[in-house]
Amino acid sequence: MSERDWSGVGELQALLGVGAEFEGTLIFQGRVRIDGRFKGEIRSDDVLILGSSAEVDATIKVGALIVRGGSLRGDVRATQLVEIYAPAKVHGNIEAPQVYLEKGAVFEGQCTMVHEKPAPTESPVEPRAPAEAVPT
Repeated sequence: MSERDWSGVGELQALLGVGAEFEGTLIFQGRVRIDGRFKGEIRSDDVLILGSSAEVDATIKVGALIVRGGSLRGDVRATQLVEIYAPAKVHGNIEAPQVYLEKGAVFEGQCTMVHEKPAPTESPVEPRAPAEAVPT
């Protein structure tokens, strides 16, 4: 999947539905949606979606986080984007290159918008010798 769709629209690989509870570490590929309760740690390079009834208390490191409602307590690091839609409540720090916060959503914490560092060049540039003055 070279061109990733960060919109969150697409096929889900897993769903933690309303009434379900899970505690531990979740590591996944693709898109996962949580509508139930989750406590622990979540890691992925892909998309995590929190639904309107989600109750999440976790440290999250993902490619993209889309919060459609519910509540989230914990710090978030996303490599691509974080979107928070009303009536979601997010309590924790966010680090991502793109952040969208809809009017009516609640966010309490610090937000740091970081961009990925460019990859180092393969051949380092050699320093130039200082120019010598030419006598006139």
